Amino acid sequence: MFFYTGYGLIIIGLLISLIASWNVNATFKRYSNTRNSRGITASQVARQILDDNGLYQVTIERVSGNLTDHYDPRANVVRLSDATYSSTSTAAIGVAAHECGHAVQHAQGYVPIKIRSAVIPVTQIGSRLWYIVFLLGLVLGSSYVGYTLQLVGIALFSLIVVFQLVTLPVEFNASSRAMRTLESRFILSGDELTQARKVLTAAALTYVAALVNSILQLLRLLAIARGNRRN
Repeated sequence: MFFYTGYGLIIIGLLISLIASWNVNATFKRYSNTRNSRGITASQVARQILDDNGLYQVTIERVSGNLTDHYDPRANVVRLSDATYSSTSTAAIGVAAHECGHAVQHAQGYVPIKIRSAVIPVTQIGSRLWYIVFLLGLVLGSSYVGYTLQLVGIALFSLIVVFQLVTLPVEFNASSRAMRTLESRFILSGDELTQARKVLTAAALTYVAALVNSILQLLRLLAIARGNRRN
């Protein structure tokens, strides 16, 4: 029974991730053709937001790809994708403002992003080792050592779930900061704000989907370990 339950959870998680990915790409594409009334580019908006927050040292770079936008705190740079950098669309401006929100979070010492940064090293260890440890436990079967290794593998995978859980408030807060800034600085208005909000909401849902997918994977691992223990 746990075998079928496990694969059922995988299918559900995959469907959730695919739907979230399709939604964010479709939403971005829909509003990437809507030019903002001021005619300013996403990179210009990013520079304005950074300067308004005193982050003159944070640079803006163009990076290849589509929706590969991100803020790199180590290099102190906001990287905007080809689809965003020179675009005047409401979608691109929303994305650029979101990434600047992360830069402001770091500058202001936003607690959740500090926690996320702190757990990254252990999360990387967990992501590299959990499968090897868990698989080794399965090879050793239902013995004490085998079951213990399975539990260790599950614990290591749980670190990924914790990281994704901490990521949620960071991403939602960055989007909230972005929308407040776009409105208060009169960068976007009316329907333009609504369109940018839809893009950022769709993007945020991808993080929710990733968390749900990981939780389902965790339940699957627990089901496998419990079934193996019974056998």
